[in-house]
Amino acid sequence: MTLPPQIVERLAALGVSPGEVEEKFVRGTGPGGQKINKTSSTVWLRHGPSGIEVRCQRERSQAVNREVAWAQLVAKLEARVRGVKAAAVDAREEERRRTRQKSRRQKVRMIQTKKHRAKHKAGRGRVGDDG
Repeated sequence: MTLPPQIVERLAALGVSPGEVEEKFVRGTGPGGQKINKTSSTVWLRHGPSGIEVRCQRERSQAVNREVAWAQLVAKLEARVRGVKAAAVDAREEERRRTRQKSRRQKVRMIQTKKHRAKHKAGRGRVGDDG
């Protein structure tokens, strides 16, 4: 059985080869009686390097379940890559915000606050120093 071309393209874009994915056909679970107990129409996929697993028994046809399972696996792999990229962008943005210079207004406000606190503290006397 070959994979649909769009799935192969999406896998190639992610740098994943179909050989990295373990594929099994197993018996389904749930209602269905004799049909579900006799046929192995459920498709189970596991991407070895990432450990992502997908299981599909949505349809009665093994071929349809296989296509759906591959599409789900690719979607999960893409979501994982997007998450890693988003985390890297967030880290760069955080670093940029942390290390940028303060604005003139921020500096003025900071000095005003320091002077206010110093004035407030200066009003305090020493403990037990009544004279």
